Amino acid sequence: MPCEARFGSGFLQRRLVGGLIAKVLPLGCAGLLIVAALVLSSGQTSGRDAEESFGCEANPTGDPIGGGEGYRDILTAGDLVVRDAEQLPAALKQAKPGQVIYVPDGVEIDLTKYSTLSIPAGVMLAGSRGLNGSLGARIFTKRMASRMFTAAGDSVRLTGLRFEGPYGGTERIGPSSYFISISHYGNEIDNCEIYNFNVAAIGVGPRAMKVYIHHNYIHHNQRGGLGYGISMSSGDVRIIANKFDYCRHHIASSGSPGSGYEAAWNFVGPNAISHHFDMHGGRDRGDGTDIAGDWMHVHHNTFQGKQRHVVIRGVPSYGAEIHHNWFSAPSAERVRSDGNTRVYRNVYGPEKTLEE
Repeated sequence: MPCEARFGSGFLQRRLVGGLIAKVLPLGCAGLLIVAALVLSSGQTSGRDAEESFGCEANPTGDPIGGGEGYRDILTAGDLVVRDAEQLPAALKQAKPGQVIYVPDGVEIDLTKYSTLSIPAGVMLAGSRGLNGSLGARIFTKRMASRMFTAAGDSVRLTGLRFEGPYGGTERIGPSSYFISISHYGNEIDNCEIYNFNVAAIGVGPRAMKVYIHHNYIHHNQRGGLGYGISMSSGDVRIIANKFDYCRHHIASSGSPGSGYEAAWNFVGPNAISHHFDMHGGRDRGDGTDIAGDWMHVHHNTFQGKQRHVVIRGVPSYGAEIHHNWFSAPSAERVRSDGNTRVYRNVYGPEKTLEE
């Protein structure tokens, strides 16, 4: 059963995920409201049921966490095929909605001499990561003050490629690098490896809706004081079955009113330099509130890092649900929130001790 939550506008939706029933109601520009607490599905009782899972190990998506070998939706051809740094910008200008720009296995494209490239609405940029052991074509930049791409419209997809930024260290060096900015509807990033963008890899703006980031390996985005795998202000982002490591915060949100995200079946490695999943509050924005977004839904993730796992730096307006995760760190405080947060049915430590 696929675990992605692709919500249509204006409908109360129900879906069975990981043995739990979730009810979600769209709220227009305000984002999504969790209108009912997640409850155990019929037939489950207290204690650990055979059908109840904790952490990402029961991953129901049918594809490997982090993508790569075993991923099923891999393209092997496209409408436009590019093999060098001159062909890619030209293809992006030429491509029409519905077309695929394909970068074959083994190709390396150096975009250092280019500033931000725009991917047009409805266009897919694809490679073959995971096919017969392929690492995927490598698209990289050595430009230190740069943003590699921007999604310039709705329904942009990037899949099956490696994107490498100029620097993966923790030093607070002056130049800032970013991978992509997203500000539209229905954008998707899947089965990619994304690394060495010191400020932020994926940035999702407040007007972006139905953003789906899944089955990627996101790592080494870790500049001190910044360093985000995924940074967002949107209220409709699904972050599913990714592998994270070596980021300062793997996931962070501005916490502005209307913002929120779901993070599920992700694997978080041991090497973050600060807490893993984050929601900023009013004191971070300086807006005189204690608002930490509208909602959060963090479930079925495996956290191996030694830092706090989830930090909500204020109060979510509609609430946060944190459940069925495996918090393996020895820290006594895995989750921090100022209120309106339910933390329940997670397992803790190497022994996976269940706490209601």
